Amino acid sequence: MTTDIARALDALVPGCEYRLTDNDYTKIDWFASNSVACPTKAAVDSKLAALTTEDAANTHQAKRRPEYPNIGDQLDDLYKKGAFSTEMTAKIKAVKDKYPKPS
Repeated sequence: MTTDIARALDALVPGCEYRLTDNDYTKIDWFASNSVACPTKAAVDSKLAALTTEDAANTHQAKRRPEYPNIGDQLDDLYKKGAFSTEMTAKIKAVKDKYPKPS
């Protein structure tokens, strides 16, 4: 994942509004509608370093994600193996009965 200034700003001030040009700190237009001041360059640089470290520690997640079976297939397998609670099994069965698979 790219660790850019926009990602750092969004992490530091969730929901903030700004315009960023060329991923350059000096080209941030911080909107007056924000309730806080634009984070300092030092704060942004520090957050970028932390995000880079976090990304490096989590590369396994990005590598695994495309190789996992579809979540629907995983859940269907659990249902068929009886791994859900009685209540969840009843809810799933009700939906499956309401919309049966075509023959």
